[in-house]
Order: sequence, then C-alpha cells, then structure tokens
Amino acid sequence: MTISIGNDHAGPEYKKAIIELLESKGYTVNNYGTDTADSVDYPDFVHPVASDVNDNKVDLGILICGTANGVAMTANKYKNVRAGVCWTKEITELTRQHNNANICCIPARYTAPQQAVQIVETFLTTEFEGGRHQRRVEKINLSC
Repeated sequence: MTISIGNDHAGPEYKKAIIELLESKGYTVNNYGTDTADSVDYPDFVHPVASDVNDNKVDLGILICGTANGVAMTANKYKNVRAGVCWTKEITELTRQHNNANICCIPARYTAPQQAVQIVETFLTTEFEGGRHQRRVEKINLSC
C-alpha cells in the first residue's frame, strides 16, 4: 500500500511518528510535509497529497495541521477526494465506514502524537460499509 502524507508547521513530530508506523508495516510513503516548526502555508503540502489520491497514484492520504480544518477544506476541492477530520478513534471509524474517506486529516493542536498514530492505525484498518452509505457517498460530488 502507498500512502501520501503532508503537514504544516504544526505537525512535524506527528508526521515522523506516523511515517515510522507506516514503514514498520511495509507501506510506501510519499512525504510532502515540512520537517520544521517554521511557519509554512498548509495548501502547499495539501495539493500534492490530494492530487495523488485524486489521481489514484496512492491508496490513501494523511494530512496534519493545527485544526485539520484548513487541510480538509483544501483537499476536498478535488473531485475524487473525501477528506475527513479525525480526532478520535470513533470519529475515524465512522469517517471510513460511512463516508469512505480516503484522506485522514489530523488536528495536531487537539491530539497527542501517540493518539495520532492510533487514529492512523484505525483509518488504515477500517473498511467502508457500503450499502446505504454508498448511495450517500455518490451524492457528494456536484455534477456541474
């Protein structure tokens, strides 16, 4: 499995822990995030991740910023992206089960690094339920 990951200045520590998890499980990781706490603009790191997911170059994406709202808003501009803000295991499960999210957005200012690792583990191991949820997911994209 190949995962693209991106982060702004709020997430280097989180990204490092998540990449360690992913690589320990044998995943290939495309790292588009910053490695420092120096201020950067989160869209610069979101676009490569969202583009990879949108174009089916990777299986899933992970984005990290302070609240996760900015990265989710940016990623969701792509037609084939369903980015969900995930801050607990339960929210993460439902984001995958009911919304078939393909990008996990983690709020660094509201989670701890170990919690973020658990969120990613949950994201990777939870399957979409389909059924009535498939009909709803199909209604997300505008046809204009």
